[in-house]
Amino acid sequence: MSLVGSLFTGVSGLQTNSQAMNILGDNISNVNTIGFKASKGVFGDLFSSILANGATTSQVGRGTQFLGSIQNFNQGSFETSSSSLDLALDGSGFFIVNDGQGNFYTRNGQFRLNDDGEVQLLTGQILQGRRITNGIVGTTLEDVDLAGVQSAPNASTNFTLGANLNGASSAGVTFNSPISLFNSSGAQVVMNVQFTKQAVGNNWTYSASLPAGAGSITAGASGTLNFNTNGQLSGVNGGGLANQTFTLDFSTANPPAAAQTMTWNLVNPNTGATNGKMTGFAAPSNNNSIVQDGFPTGTLIGLGVDKDGIINGLFNNGQSEQLFHIALADFLAPSGLTRRGQNIFAESGQSGQPIIATANTGGFGSVLGQSLELSNVDLANEFVNLITTQQAFQAAARVITTTDDLLSETVNLT
Repeated sequence: MSLVGSLFTGVSGLQTNSQAMNILGDNISNVNTIGFKASKGVFGDLFSSILANGATTSQVGRGTQFLGSIQNFNQGSFETSSSSLDLALDGSGFFIVNDGQGNFYTRNGQFRLNDDGEVQLLTGQILQGRRITNGIVGTTLEDVDLAGVQSAPNASTNFTLGANLNGASSAGVTFNSPISLFNSSGAQVVMNVQFTKQAVGNNWTYSASLPAGAGSITAGASGTLNFNTNGQLSGVNGGGLANQTFTLDFSTANPPAAAQTMTWNLVNPNTGATNGKMTGFAAPSNNNSIVQDGFPTGTLIGLGVDKDGIINGLFNNGQSEQLFHIALADFLAPSGLTRRGQNIFAESGQSGQPIIATANTGGFGSVLGQSLELSNVDLANEFVNLITTQQAFQAAARVITTTDDLLSETVNLT
């Protein structure tokens, strides 16, 4: 092999080690990039020159070449965040995002709400998921859009009143218990139940009414509560214990609402005895509790994401609802994904097609809310590689300078 060949061998070393230095620089510069995955250069020798007769002992290499880079998709560490839309993946998978032209994939979970109410990366790509309606997850992958989300009202269907009616009161004494209810339009209505002490025994009549213009009670508006010598409820309307039912008509309300039936819970459903909420002790009459199952319309005031990737909305009516199920993707060969910059990957022929599923199913990892996955770059390892790459570059340069000296000596022979 000629001396000139060794010059090109040295040059190949400079070129490949320059590529290695570029990869190391990229890794080190992205040590604080959320979700970044480090790369490693792969090199191979150039084809050999056979000096004579095809003997294997007479093959001389002609340097090195850069074959490509392989990305390391090992899990990065986590940091806690104060934002409910900062997400991390603990395990396999990628978030799916869309830029309006197609789907892309990322481990960067720094999502925010944009001015259209969509959940997007700072670079503009929108998170993809499946909408949840009345607890049912949709089948279509779509933009996670939280604009205009609100909690629908729920009409009251039952209530439990906790009150004591003073058994020592004189006949004709009255006591009022206001009951806050909600109709089908979400309007709050205060139904008043007035109790009147009877002359005989520890018995009280009751009469329920709605405010003027709010509607009317068409059935079950009145009755009698009977208390025993222990001050416990022993009967209703002169008979045994039973829950009482009111029929409410809201057709004349503003706005009108559907008619509804309200159940007054007086009985323990397991034993059939009094639930102990209504008492007739010889103590001042008082209201001590009211529990009912209705609520008004609510606006979105907060978000939370659970480990299964379900986005839950918290509303100002005290309710929490499931809004979207975040979709994840994985690939048979994630190292074959095409880097698009901005921590975004695209499908390629080497990666295979995406497998789309949700967190904690199959081989997919879980979603961590209020967390971010850090870069998996190992600085100590990168600096060691930096030193060895620098030395390899210097050695390749020394091959060139030494060969130059030998060529000069050869010229001097003439």
